[in-house]
Amino acid sequence: MTLKISISGIRGFVPESLTPEVCLDFAKAFGTYLNGGKVVVGTDPRASSEFIKGIIFSGLLSTGCKVVDLGIVPTPTVGIMARKLKADGGIVITASHNPLPWNGLKFMRGDGVFLNETQAGQLIQIYEGKQFRSGLARGVASDRTGIATHIARVLKVVNPALIRRRKFKVAVDACNGAGAVAMVELLEKLGCQVTAINTDVNLPFAHNPEPTPENLTELRALVRSRQADIGFAMDSDADRLAVIDETGHALGEEATLALAVRFILSRSRLVPASKRLVVVNLSTSKMIEDVCREFGALCLRTKVGEVNVVEELKSVKALIGGEGNGGVIYPKVGLNRDSLTGAALLLNALALKGRPVSALAEEIPHYFMIKTKLECQGLDAASDLIEKAKHAFPDEDLVLTEGVKVIRPEGWVHVRASNTEPIVRVIAEAGTKEEAEDLIRRVLA
Repeated sequence: MTLKISISGIRGFVPESLTPEVCLDFAKAFGTYLNGGKVVVGTDPRASSEFIKGIIFSGLLSTGCKVVDLGIVPTPTVGIMARKLKADGGIVITASHNPLPWNGLKFMRGDGVFLNETQAGQLIQIYEGKQFRSGLARGVASDRTGIATHIARVLKVVNPALIRRRKFKVAVDACNGAGAVAMVELLEKLGCQVTAINTDVNLPFAHNPEPTPENLTELRALVRSRQADIGFAMDSDADRLAVIDETGHALGEEATLALAVRFILSRSRLVPASKRLVVVNLSTSKMIEDVCREFGALCLRTKVGEVNVVEELKSVKALIGGEGNGGVIYPKVGLNRDSLTGAALLLNALALKGRPVSALAEEIPHYFMIKTKLECQGLDAASDLIEKAKHAFPDEDLVLTEGVKVIRPEGWVHVRASNTEPIVRVIAEAGTKEEAEDLIRRVLA
């Protein structure tokens, strides 16, 4: 199995490709990159995460780093704690939504943001050069306040009293992941009656951890049987949030961000129009543009990748941002995709409106999105495919920020090389399923 090294970190099978040697050398490389600074480390609950953590500690300590062990925490919690503890960087041991036996490493800066393309390139260069820093080990400290700190920050950006009065019945599927404890604690502090499944971090994973509708049949049934007001599902490191409405219907991850953005914009009417900004990536649903138009806000788009969205969000001081995979980024809480923040914002919207989540979803225009991919032999083959895609739509409105995005009256199609796999991703969205399929067919042809 090939080890995947990219701007998004590293991922591989344990121990076939993500070997102890690879983990050790990347830890040494990161310690060297940070010049032996303070590093916070959090993990998801995969059995291999604890094993990898020991190796990571050894590598960091050998370069003179001070290490803070956060334990099993959501990925956004690591970002929050990096800033709180004034760390120089952070490492999250997780393969995100990938199933077992995958695992991986994500690298953060001191501001809690993932390394950008240039910074990741510098880290990889150190890793490949094997010229690592030597330093006196400064020890490992344990800090288990991350979840409490994270929840406290979330509670400050919503109206807990209003939410508590509604006594929402909430169903949760944590997939035995890093958000199992944190999400339940947050919801209970918001006065919700919580019915949670798959919350045992000793038994990852109950199902494929990607929170797509086909993986959430158990949660959908639970919402219906318990007559819950809403259902929440997370991936294994709890940075992505999927929503189930009160009928048991999976809204799709694109709707998560649209609902959160709509709530934030609805309470930002007094913000000057020039500062009413939202940042998403190129492949995020057109729903965001519709919501922005409704409130006189401007939607800015970046390359795909959380760090690209975050750096633009910071640069323009946007109100909110995120990615259409269920990743809500709200800077008043943190600078990472965050399922806890997403859940709290949606509950606040429900409490304020006094209407079911299905009704809130109906207020946003609906589109059909289709995703597929093309296998490639390498970067040259991917570039060739993207060039061909440009020629498939002559005289069209093209966006060339990343790959090629074709914008047509009926919808759009985005063709880009993956950051993490040797494939070209093709995503189309249109008003009807047939129109989206036609856009995909034109690219595949």
